[in-house]
Amino acid sequence: MSAVIKVRDLRKEYQVHHKEGGFLGSLKSLVNRRYTTVTAVDGVSFEIGEGEIVGFLGPNGAGKTTTLKMLSGLLHPSTGNVSVLGYEPRQRQSSFLRSITLVMGQKQQLAWDLAAVDSFLLNRVIYDIPQDVYRQRLGELSEMLSLQQVLNRPVRKLSLGERMKCELALALLHQPKILFLDEPTIGLDINMQRAVRDFIAAYNQRYRATIMLTSHYMDDVEALAQRVMVIDSGRIAFDGDLARLIAEQSPKKVLRLKLATPQPAERLRTYAELRQLDDLEAELLVERSRVPDIASRLLAELPIIDIAIEEQAIEDVIGSLFKSNRTRPASSLDEAS
Repeated sequence: MSAVIKVRDLRKEYQVHHKEGGFLGSLKSLVNRRYTTVTAVDGVSFEIGEGEIVGFLGPNGAGKTTTLKMLSGLLHPSTGNVSVLGYEPRQRQSSFLRSITLVMGQKQQLAWDLAAVDSFLLNRVIYDIPQDVYRQRLGELSEMLSLQQVLNRPVRKLSLGERMKCELALALLHQPKILFLDEPTIGLDINMQRAVRDFIAAYNQRYRATIMLTSHYMDDVEALAQRVMVIDSGRIAFDGDLARLIAEQSPKKVLRLKLATPQPAERLRTYAELRQLDDLEAELLVERSRVPDIASRLLAELPIIDIAIEEQAIEDVIGSLFKSNRTRPASSLDEAS
């Protein structure tokens, strides 16, 4: 698989002005301004192949959005090299811009007081899309996203889910090969999140598009991405298969128990770590190697109606990765990345 995104030692630093409060502080800042260097992205390197969907995860302030903006050319790196489809993003060549799109769930491209279709027509002109191609693509996107009933309504009259679907269609009208999606399902209800995920997967399969996806909804990542990159404090803490992340960072499995009669917490703790107990339902955290033995003992010794063995939630796995990385010395972080 050929790499279409190549990043080497990417770094972004900002100079942040510090000012004391009050009138006197304002005067001092006029004479002697003090700055602190903040590193948002700290020597990141990776490659992404054609057609890959990669989950790009991290806590707020980890450097996710900054990285996507550098890959799309909105920000210039302080140091390092970036290549997207053979282009240097910072040059913002028209052929490059026709090949990518950046969708930010908290930013709006649609004109608020106009019908959604008017924004589509404007993008047709901006990207110089021929009329027949425009009609074909709009028809395909409208069908995939079920937009036929909303395109002629003012954007301010649309629900959040309808607006987000229109935003996606608008961003994909020029049929980009690279999609940078920053929280595309933020604020949407569960059904709408599922609809957007299904659309992203279908677009990837139909056009073999390469997708980088950031999301705080782990269902998005689990449904779409086999590979995940985890960034924390500007550095890559993990890059690999989602299954490997779970195996490496989650040495325990969850045993969910449904009991016939209530059991004291003290007794359940004799088997394994008790994570939750609610009347007739309990959750135990068990070392992977001990799951068969513990499950057999529980079934033999307790009045159990049902038992389920599950992986820990991906949110918990990634949370533990952040926690462990922040307690390691810098040299260990370098090795991890």
